Amino acid sequence: MQEYHRKIRSFVRREGRMTAGQASAYETMMPDYGIDYQPQPLDLAAVFGNDNPVTIEIGFGMGASLAEQAAAYPEVNFLGIEVHRPGVGSLLARMREGGQTNIRVMSHDAVEVLEHMIPDNSIARVQLFFPDPWHKKRHHKRRIVKPAFVQQLNQKLREGGIFHMATDWENYAEHMLAVMQAEKGWHNLSDNGDFVARPDDRPITKFEKRGERLGHGVWDLMFNKETAND
Repeated sequence: MQEYHRKIRSFVRREGRMTAGQASAYETMMPDYGIDYQPQPLDLAAVFGNDNPVTIEIGFGMGASLAEQAAAYPEVNFLGIEVHRPGVGSLLARMREGGQTNIRVMSHDAVEVLEHMIPDNSIARVQLFFPDPWHKKRHHKRRIVKPAFVQQLNQKLREGGIFHMATDWENYAEHMLAVMQAEKGWHNLSDNGDFVARPDDRPITKFEKRGERLGHGVWDLMFNKETAND
């Protein structure tokens, strides 16, 4: 008898209701800027209409920082992946208001998207900002940063490509650092071998500002994929 093992996901869908603006943006913008999940590789140049470098952001929340980055760096293509539809609608509404055309959006499990849709050695940067820390020890298995995920990212990044993480949970920051240091093929961009100062190109979100007012710390980690000569 064949056994089926339930896949452990790093998220729980908390849909909530879309606002009228989010729903309107979702309906009108997704046909042009949304990508449906399908288990076959994307032609990224065809998707964006150019050969500009591609940054993937996993779990962009309500899309504020991603929209800001896309406006600041029009020469970069951004693929945002977020499972919560209100967040997708929010990003699309920001794009409609701000006129960003260098973003494509997916509402699907990022692990499956990476595995089946992203060609190897094709991505310039992957961003993972403030993922769910699953702070209770019994839930640590749900954390997205784990060896299999990190190995998969290494395959998808081109040589020298960057994996940028940020969290306001110190325990999760230490977990991320330990996982990254244990995997081959990565170089820590921190001079001290641990964390980096927040890069200027990572916008500060309202969530982060609120945490700073409450005295929370924020930890950024940046690793790049080692080149053949490293």
